[in-house]
Amino acid sequence: MTTPLYAAIIGLVFVVLSVRTLLLRRRLGIAIGTGEDPELTRAMRVHSNFSEYVPLALILFYFLEVETDADLWIHVLCVSLIVGRLLHAYGVSQVDENYRFRLAGMILTLGSIISASTRLIVSYVS
Repeated sequence: MTTPLYAAIIGLVFVVLSVRTLLLRRRLGIAIGTGEDPELTRAMRVHSNFSEYVPLALILFYFLEVETDADLWIHVLCVSLIVGRLLHAYGVSQVDENYRFRLAGMILTLGSIISASTRLIVSYVS
């Protein structure tokens, strides 16, 4: 099984994003909400966005691994997801944001989800 390795790596990235947000909250003295601080707002969105996309992607990758013989494709999808989430996190974290990082991150993230979904549907139908 390949997906658990990548899930573990992604789990560590999630912890880094969580700790980053917690430390920022502590430094700013904001326990709840954003306090309208742009840096905290962005850190929270990076963390939340990661939480919104990654679980579905990992479930799809796991199903793809179990249902097909797409071993190399699993690696490609998982690496794309990780790179995409890191690019997105970097881009959104910048108060003076360069949207190219966010765009590239979303393309890689959504591309991996679309690819896994499509492959699973084709596998089911055929």
